[in-house]
Amino acid sequence: MTPRPPRSGSAPARDDDSLRADARRNRASVLEAAEAVFAASGTSASTAEIARAAGVGIGTVFRHFPTKEALLQAIILARMERLVEEAEALASAGDPGAAFFSMFERMVDHSGTKKAFSDALTVAGIDVNSVIASILKQLRRALTALLTRAQESGTVRTDVRIGDVIALVKGASHAAEHAGRDRALQARTLAIIFDGLRARPG
Repeated sequence: MTPRPPRSGSAPARDDDSLRADARRNRASVLEAAEAVFAASGTSASTAEIARAAGVGIGTVFRHFPTKEALLQAIILARMERLVEEAEALASAGDPGAAFFSMFERMVDHSGTKKAFSDALTVAGIDVNSVIASILKQLRRALTALLTRAQESGTVRTDVRIGDVIALVKGASHAAEHAGRDRALQARTLAIIFDGLRARPG
């Protein structure tokens, strides 16, 4: 049987690739909007508010993220994936020392909002460590590469290990949380930590 041509004025059929591209864009829009809404209003913000911010229907939000917990997990993973990408990009920076310290500071900045998402998931009974275990290994590898380059350049002490760096990032994150909005205090705290990490001449 010869297929009938589409009726005049009807919308052309869309192929699977086009539909998948739309779905990816919608998912990305929801994630971006949710991160902004949660940062501004807290993790108790409604799904309807996120849908409005993303410019999609609430059904689209639920289609990609059936629960708020699923959305929070996706946000945490997306943020950590960005950290890995930044660390890997800095691996070829011209100044290895500046690249290492820049990434250290970026991780401390990231930890503040990550804690709110992690706390919400913990309250919901979700093991955050299991959620981020794989991406955390990637971040550790990328950070190790930055540390090694900084040490080889003579910027960071050679006795510093990656475990030390991660412990210091956690400590600096707690210090930043204590400092609250006092950016000057946060900057001084980081400066003290960085001074302890730097190699001494001679």
